Amino acid sequence: MSNNFSLILAIAGILTISAFTPDAFGHGLGGDQAEPLTFGDMEVTVRTELTPSDITVGNIDDINMKIRFFDTLTDITLEKVTYRLEIWQAGELLARNLFYDLDGELNVQIKPKEGCNAIDLWRCTIYGGSEHVSAPGALFVQGEGRPSITGPIFVQGGLYNIRVDIEGATSPRTVLATLLSYDTFVSIAQEQNFLIQTANAEEIPVIVKTYYDEVENFQFDSSDNSIYFDMPFDWSPDYVDLVQVVHEEVRVPKDFAPYAEGKQFKGYVNGIEIDQRALLNDPYSFEDTNIIHFLITNKDLKKINESLGSENQNSDIMKLKLVPQSEVSKTSTEFYLVDTKTGEKVPTTVNIAWDGRYGATDEIPFEITFFDENRDLIKDVKYAYSLIDANNIEIERNSGSDPNNPGIVAIEGIDIPKIYVESEGQYRLDILVYGTGLSYNPKYAGIGSAIIEIGPSLPKDSTLPPLVVDPMIPDTTTIPEWIKNNAGWWANGDIDDNSFVQGIQWLIKERIMKIPPTTQGIGAGGNEIPEWIKNNAGWWANGDIDDNSFVQGIQWLIKEGIMKIKS
Repeated sequence: MSNNFSLILAIAGILTISAFTPDAFGHGLGGDQAEPLTFGDMEVTVRTELTPSDITVGNIDDINMKIRFFDTLTDITLEKVTYRLEIWQAGELLARNLFYDLDGELNVQIKPKEGCNAIDLWRCTIYGGSEHVSAPGALFVQGEGRPSITGPIFVQGGLYNIRVDIEGATSPRTVLATLLSYDTFVSIAQEQNFLIQTANAEEIPVIVKTYYDEVENFQFDSSDNSIYFDMPFDWSPDYVDLVQVVHEEVRVPKDFAPYAEGKQFKGYVNGIEIDQRALLNDPYSFEDTNIIHFLITNKDLKKINESLGSENQNSDIMKLKLVPQSEVSKTSTEFYLVDTKTGEKVPTTVNIAWDGRYGATDEIPFEITFFDENRDLIKDVKYAYSLIDANNIEIERNSGSDPNNPGIVAIEGIDIPKIYVESEGQYRLDILVYGTGLSYNPKYAGIGSAIIEIGPSLPKDSTLPPLVVDPMIPDTTTIPEWIKNNAGWWANGDIDDNSFVQGIQWLIKERIMKIPPTTQGIGAGGNEIPEWIKNNAGWWANGDIDDNSFVQGIQWLIKEGIMKIKS
């Protein structure tokens, strides 16, 4: 059963997770931010961002690389900066030059060009721009133009090191006594095509999209339908410390039964089973293809190193294995987010799904998925969640590990946190999105909530159907048109609160809306119904949210005492 929840629940979540503007710090596939260094009374750093952020070799011939130099304490960009940029991959220097920028946000056009036959690849690189009169040797372009770098850059997939030295700042003639040096890393993807042969001699095309290095030794085992492949990787602890994430995608047609939509998977790295959060199944991006993501974080890499010891740390290979499991029927619920200040709807929809066999006394893996207005996954989401029980007691809250730069990162728009639930009953799961990307872009930021029903833990080989949110509410709630008309009139101020409440009482009497078998709440209710509830009613009357959303939201309001209904 899938339900949409309303603005009412969304605004209520504001009381549970406070929203604030974060100091941006994090890592994305198309960008990175270095640790800050002290400069006078400031803590300064650089942020590297590529546009577009997800680059596949051969698909893009014009890439913008933005380097920003700023104070992390105030988020103020330093001006009149002289940058020395170096671009490295796999220990090879690809580009090195000085650049100057007036406002401290340097934009450089990167033009990948293949065919370099020089032993030293940097010799094939060409630079575009004019030397700035006050910063000798530094390239600069007046107006809206950009200096450029053309050469063997981003022509191979993998991890690139963008090294940034600040040679001068606040004045083009100021030279720092000690260089400020930063290392940032960006990942470029490449696609490799393979064929697997099934036990029935059927050939199935498989694409591996690697963001790290070229894969090899691709194999398929028909006994368990597993796919595995190798990839060069330096497991030395010093190098692992630098790697934020290793990202690999395996794309398999949905009509190949073992990899059909709804299947679950297990993943292994060097024989160690990885956590479910590191293995994401995306059936949304393509109609006919499932994408299974390996997203192996720095924390996961260190755990694997610790588990396998020195033999693994001295190796130079990463072995990845993907094993399909049985299909699982999931409970799911959906709701949209609203702006934390205005209560206005934002273009973000959240889907929460979980295996109904998990219940009380289990760590329940909740699959949280973020969609934009076009039903595409929202990438690089920074979010927090909070689980609240029926007594309004917070069971668990998670906003990431850095209080100064909050947010759990859902790189591909999907995350699977495990939340321990002690007992059966009704819970509220609040979701707060801080923003997307390194700069916490606020376009998709907002807050929302879902009410979920947790039952008993069942044997994990059980095939019983999943629990529904509320068995007393039919799958399709149909509300008479006159109630919807009343809601629209009430939202527009054409009828008073009492007339609208009478319609709600009729819904309760006819059992179209179920009120929990407890006394009505005594919380925030008052003589006046909050204005934002009227906004919600107006959206429902206009068809922007469905009947179930309206019913579930009013139910929650009455239980919490925000709306008073007389017996």
